[in-house]
Amino acid sequence: MPSILDKIVAQKRQELAQQKRQVSLDQLQERIAGQPAPLDFAAALRGRQIRLIAEVKKASPSRGLLCPDFDPVRLARTYASNGAAAISVLTDPRFQGEPEHIVQIKRAGASGRAPVLRKDFIFDPYQVYEARAIGADALLLIADILEQSQMDYLLALTRELGMECLVEVHNPSDVGMALQAGARVIGINNRDLHTFVTDLAVTEKLAALVPQDKVLVSESGISTPEDLRRLRRLGVSAVLVGEAIVTAADTAQKVRELSGCTAPVGD
Repeated sequence: MPSILDKIVAQKRQELAQQKRQVSLDQLQERIAGQPAPLDFAAALRGRQIRLIAEVKKASPSRGLLCPDFDPVRLARTYASNGAAAISVLTDPRFQGEPEHIVQIKRAGASGRAPVLRKDFIFDPYQVYEARAIGADALLLIADILEQSQMDYLLALTRELGMECLVEVHNPSDVGMALQAGARVIGINNRDLHTFVTDLAVTEKLAALVPQDKVLVSESGISTPEDLRRLRRLGVSAVLVGEAIVTAADTAQKVRELSGCTAPVGD
C-alpha cells in the first residue's frame, strides 16, 4: 500500500504538471531577475545557542486545521520580532499552504532579516526556479523522495540561484546521500513521513553521523526548552518548530521561549 508520503508525491506530480502549463520557466526566470539577492540561510542558523526556524503552518494531513485565524504575514512578523533566526513557510496544499504566502511575506517585509525557507515536496528543477521567483532564500530537499543524482543536481541548481538547501534526512542512508551531495545544512526529521510517527530519538540516533562542520537542524516533535537542552547536547545548531508555535495560546511568547529572546525586538 502506498504510504502517506508516496500519495503526497504522486499528487504533487499531477499538480506540478498543471502549474507548468500555467506559468512557464521563462516567466519564472523573468521574475527571478527582479528579486533581491537571497539572505544567507546557513549563516543565520549558526550561534552559541540553538537557533529557531519558526514555521508558518496552517494545517497538517495528520492533525487537520492547526491555526483557524491563519495570517501568514502576521505570523512571519511575530516570528521575526520575537527572535526567530529563520522562517519556514509550507507551500504545499495538503498543509493548506501555497507559494503566494511567501510572496505576501516578502512583499510586506514581515520576515525582516530572517531568511525564508520554502518547505515543500521538491523533486523537479521547475520548483527550484519557482522558489527563487517567489522570493525564497532557501528550500527544503527531502532525501527520501530523491535519487542521489536528483539531489546532486537540485542542490547545485539551488546554489546557482543564490539560495541554500535544508536537506532533510530520516535514516543513515539519507545522511549518506546528503553528505555525498555536499549538503551544508542537514535537517534530521523526527517524523517518519511514511507513517507520521514522531520521536526525538531519531535525532539522537543520527546526530553523530553528521560532521561538526555542518549546520545540524532537528525537525518535528519539539515544543519545550527541555527539548532544546536535550538536542543541544547532541550538537544541534537549530530546530524547526511549527505545530507547537501555531497552536500556542500566545504565539509571540512561545517563539521567545524557543528562541531565547527575552523581549520583542525593538522593545
